[in-house]
Amino acid sequence: MANPARSRTMNAAARAAAKRVEHLNRPEEPHAGRTLTIDPPATDGGEDPPEPSAKSPESPEDEAPSRRSRPWLLTVVLGALLVVGLVAVAVLGWQYGQERRTESARAEALTAARKAAPVVLSYDYRHLDSDFARARTHLTGHFRDQYGRTTSTVVGPTALKYHGVVKATVPAASVVSASPDKVTVLLFVNQVTESTQVSGSRLDLNRVRMTMTSTSEGWKVSAVDAL
Repeated sequence: MANPARSRTMNAAARAAAKRVEHLNRPEEPHAGRTLTIDPPATDGGEDPPEPSAKSPESPEDEAPSRRSRPWLLTVVLGALLVVGLVAVAVLGWQYGQERRTESARAEALTAARKAAPVVLSYDYRHLDSDFARARTHLTGHFRDQYGRTTSTVVGPTALKYHGVVKATVPAASVVSASPDKVTVLLFVNQVTESTQVSGSRLDLNRVRMTMTSTSEGWKVSAVDAL
């Protein structure tokens, strides 16, 4: 027959064991005021993941040098364009000035040539010295010296010998070429000649190319060529 005291002791032990098991299987409630933390997931190698770089390829720090270089490049380009513009304006201004001077030279030289031709191509044996002297005032350069030698050695003696009188007129004239300092003029010259070698008078229709050169005293004849 079982001992009653022992039986009661075993029942108490069994109940105590059951209560311990129930306590262990019951979920633990968080205590008030406790902070829960979640650990970051571990990497495959067990190392912490790398931190992001402080500078990214498109960060403002990388773009700053490029932005700073753009104003300098723009300044260089604008400076070059300004220089080209100034040169173009200077060239155009020079060309315009040359054209204005050339047009003025054409008109002035043509007027001077029409005035000089009758004087240079005319003479009268009765006052050769004054005629030749007046003609030389329209001449310049080597042609002036050449005219002096020709009139004194050829034209003058011949005119005195045959009582030569030549009167020249210019019915028409035009400019062949022109620059601000030199103009070539084509003149149609009528020369009426009287002398003891001619019965009555003789009319010669000539064409003369006259080169006019700008001097400090105005436009002067620097060459005469009969055509």
